[in-house]
Amino acid sequence: MKDFDPNGPAIHDGIFGLPFEEQEAELIILPVPWQVTVSYGEGTALAPAAIKEASKQVDLYHHLNPRGWERGIYMAPISETLLSKGLYFRNKVRNYLENFTKADGEDTALLEEVNAACEEMVDWVYRQSKHYLNQGKKLILLGGDHSTPLGYLKALADEHPTFGVLQIDAHMDFRHAYEGFEYSHASISFNFMKIPQIQNVVQIGIRDYCDEELEFAKSLGGRAKIFFDFELRKSQYSGKSWDSICDEILAHLPEKIYISFDIDGLDPKLCPNTGTPVPGGLSYSEIEYLFEKIVHSGKKIIGADLDEVGIHPTHDWDANVGARILFMLCNIF
Repeated sequence: MKDFDPNGPAIHDGIFGLPFEEQEAELIILPVPWQVTVSYGEGTALAPAAIKEASKQVDLYHHLNPRGWERGIYMAPISETLLSKGLYFRNKVRNYLENFTKADGEDTALLEEVNAACEEMVDWVYRQSKHYLNQGKKLILLGGDHSTPLGYLKALADEHPTFGVLQIDAHMDFRHAYEGFEYSHASISFNFMKIPQIQNVVQIGIRDYCDEELEFAKSLGGRAKIFFDFELRKSQYSGKSWDSICDEILAHLPEKIYISFDIDGLDPKLCPNTGTPVPGGLSYSEIEYLFEKIVHSGKKIIGADLDEVGIHPTHDWDANVGARILFMLCNIF
């Protein structure tokens, strides 16, 4: 550490080019290379490796926490076993969905097999999260698709009697077992709202959803507050400031907050290769301003995830943006 130059090029292999080992780091990045149930574009299973590589271009000074890197940030090794298992089941799911017809009906055996594999992933994430939380580490999960943080949220529920979720997303993810998959990326919010310790969810950037999801949101009553993208824009176009909108978002969040960041909540020019891009969305600066407001509000961030970063075979723009969102999360947590 004494020989580390934060102003120089990244010469260490750690996340953001940092030299820390696991035992000395205060903040752990847990990669979860899983994309079994994605329903459109693929590539998120390779995102943790791509983001780690892109992170070496991120400068270490951040205005919200200028020397935040000094506490130690470490990315755990990518599980090749989990990656291989996920790609195996992704192939089975892809073939199933490509050949599925209503006349044939659902392949019950395949659905049961995939659901069991996804449940094992959730349990793996739970055990890994408990391992780090029991050591007093802070933890950010790096997907993978948006199904990946469920086990982490369950582990946090063992530690905190009540907390809220701030979800940045283009989608509500309130579908029940989408396409027959109980742990679908499109069902993560439906699933985590079953955790009794989660007091409420506040979703921002939502702009692609179905009747089923609207009805589920209504059934949650005060446990769900949705900031639809079109409503955010109408407010701004009629003269409402982003500052006042952020104050309204914060007013719906409890003292303890978990941030679930699906990168498709951003304007797709920032994440063109995410699995399910949707026109509209939030700017990088709007997110940065919202996070700054959270920091100054005194509310406590207890955990976070970043998911659905897509990978392009010839350029790393998505990984570049993902690395900077990840660094922002590191510096507010």
